[in-house]
Amino acid sequence: MPEHLKETPEWCKRMPSHIQQAATKEALLSLWHRELEPYNLKALWAALAGGRKAVVAYKLKEELTKLIGTEDMNALMSNFRGSSSLESLGPILGISRILKGEMRREEYRQRYGHRGPHEFELSVPHPGEEPAWLETQLEEFRKNGTDVEDLLGKQRSRYEEAWNRLEKEYPGKAKGMAKKLAKVAQNARLREAVRSEWTRVFRVNRAFAVRAGELTGIGDDVFFLYMDEVLRLLAGDDSAVRHIPARQETYRKYKALPAFPAVIRGRFDPFRWAEDPNRRADYYDPALPISASESETLRGFAGAAGRIEGIVRVLADPEDGAQLQPGEILVASTTNVGWTPLFPGPRPSLPTSGRRCPMPPSWPESSASPPLWVAAA
Repeated sequence: MPEHLKETPEWCKRMPSHIQQAATKEALLSLWHRELEPYNLKALWAALAGGRKAVVAYKLKEELTKLIGTEDMNALMSNFRGSSSLESLGPILGISRILKGEMRREEYRQRYGHRGPHEFELSVPHPGEEPAWLETQLEEFRKNGTDVEDLLGKQRSRYEEAWNRLEKEYPGKAKGMAKKLAKVAQNARLREAVRSEWTRVFRVNRAFAVRAGELTGIGDDVFFLYMDEVLRLLAGDDSAVRHIPARQETYRKYKALPAFPAVIRGRFDPFRWAEDPNRRADYYDPALPISASESETLRGFAGAAGRIEGIVRVLADPEDGAQLQPGEILVASTTNVGWTPLFPGPRPSLPTSGRRCPMPPSWPESSASPPLWVAAA
């Protein structure tokens, strides 16, 4: 695992130029089978191996909740950064370091440019490909007067307060709990690291797809083909190209739909559901009667420890972040690391997570994500 984490950034830095140098379809196809496919599988297995370690954290959360309650459990389980770093904190800490003159912009793009709100959608460029993206984030931090280190210091203080209460109330269990927390923290750092590098490898596939579109003459329409169809197209079989117009139309129809319910039980027709004015956005079960009454309570999962009262801002996409005003509580159906720059500054909230992403979410990557802001309930 350490060897994989060490070699992957350099591999990902080198590979796009190799892809661009492929002058023929045959050369690009050979590069896929020789280099890209094996490394994709290696990175995926590393990510899966890291993910298995999350089981220990789930068990410890249950144990701590019974012992000291939800709020203190959240405080103890949200300080896995310690003296080391968490990959999910990298993008936001990196921006702070640039402003302090401790990191160059190019270094930031190389280390964190592969992370973003649409990192598993290869048709969308990642932040590292968009120089203006980083400048926008820097300007927002300047305007907000963000002090990330101060926020992390407050997080550490909450952790220490919760730990002191545990030691005082359960002195006989404190030593054992300290060992478990240290183990979970170590696992969390490893899990986030391998997942970040898997994402970095996955983003290289965009360069492959773009080059495939160039060499076959279909451009960005390549993103409407399945991987096996792209490989066959490079090998000379263009039979799948005829499906592209229909897939584009299907994409437009689904793109126009609202976010699906958090839980779907039974057969689900998204278009009929979207037409229903009384539809529920949290749960779908065709066997349950539909209630037209509206609740005054919005329920979800807190992204961090603590409580706060204020105005809620519901956002569907990180691109709508400009709507979030200082002091508002951000609520989103799902979030990932690409939302990170919205969180700090005068805003007191970390988004809630109300439904699963198509791919494993990258923010919060684990319970180790910093509880610097309080989420809505």
